[in-house]
Amino acid sequence: MIPFSPPRIDQNIIDEVVDTLRSGWITTGPKTKLFEREITAYSQTKKTICLNSGTAGIELALAWYGIGPGDEVIIPAYTYTATANAVVHSGATPVMCDAGDDFNIDVSKIEELITERTKVIVPVDIGGLPCDYDEINAITRKKSIIKKFNPGNSLQKQLGRIMVLADAAHSIGSEYKGKKAAAHTDAAIFSFHAVKNLTTAEGGALTLNLPEGFDHDEIYTQLSAKSLHGQTKDALAKVQKGGWRYDVIEPGYKYNMTDVLASIGLVELRRYENDTLKRRRAIYNMYNQLLSEYDWALLPELENDSKKGNAHLYLLRIKDIEGAHRNDMITEIYEQDVAVNVHYQPLPILSYYKHSGYNIDTFPNAFELYKNEISLPIYYDLTNDQVHTIVNAVVHAYNQVVNKKHAEATV
Repeated sequence: MIPFSPPRIDQNIIDEVVDTLRSGWITTGPKTKLFEREITAYSQTKKTICLNSGTAGIELALAWYGIGPGDEVIIPAYTYTATANAVVHSGATPVMCDAGDDFNIDVSKIEELITERTKVIVPVDIGGLPCDYDEINAITRKKSIIKKFNPGNSLQKQLGRIMVLADAAHSIGSEYKGKKAAAHTDAAIFSFHAVKNLTTAEGGALTLNLPEGFDHDEIYTQLSAKSLHGQTKDALAKVQKGGWRYDVIEPGYKYNMTDVLASIGLVELRRYENDTLKRRRAIYNMYNQLLSEYDWALLPELENDSKKGNAHLYLLRIKDIEGAHRNDMITEIYEQDVAVNVHYQPLPILSYYKHSGYNIDTFPNAFELYKNEISLPIYYDLTNDQVHTIVNAVVHAYNQVVNKKHAEATV
């Protein structure tokens, strides 16, 4: 079986993890702090805090900004449930927006969703292709939108507008108009889960890029406390001479990253731009080349004049295939010993959100994208021969399903 997205674990990773284990320091410590600095430099942002998941990054940012009951947060309907769950955990209401043709949030529909309760917009870079951040930022800075903004605390008053918090779980390394995607928003989160194209096994990061006037070092201190039960000192600070005493200033969370995880991330990040990204983009382009001869294959976009994706997902769509037949294709592909996936089921078709009052009929483009999408394997160690095998499996599955459709139509 060709797997869908196994992590890249080689001797470099093993050696770095063993070094951490032998160091005697395995929780949040010097390697986590180093990883934070390197992510900040790579992402072209101002400060980074590493955490135990990307979801924790969204929750931490919302908590810091004072989001709670009565507030609204605009998110795409086409995303993984973590984006919405984090908003629900804050006590705020997720306000869903339909998808555009590139799988990302439809920017043209954002403004009509903004109310006096809107505090944050969370765009999601689906598959690693950045959203239209200039357009999103322009909406939050329109005089009519700023006039509608109703700050609920001093931080919101200081920013003076809706916060743009990018769910960049897929898009570390992606670029928008010549800069890393995370550099275009007030804050952004990355996910380093095992299937991500830069992994720490489990983990994530929250990057900060707020306007002038915000003290990023002070905010980092506040976020660090929030991420560790409200403690004013982390474990590294407490082991310094006389450093045992700490205070608890709030009932915080348990979101910290460990040095064991950070050691994986340090290796991954240092080879990411010139090794990992090059291979993933080569695989992506190979898929496009091989599948371009089939008119039923609707190929995804890796880059254009303003965007350069990181090839996190290969989101193939099948022309004129409905959901049931797409599912038949997936079964046939698995029969060829190839693992594939679907990214994503739109939030309103999931039981919790459907029962919470969201209706998929309100998001027709999201459902249209979903019903004929198949995600193909893409990962560093995937060979060219395996790419050919995968494409052949998809073509075989399409032919089998189309023949079945034709047979059904003639009955």
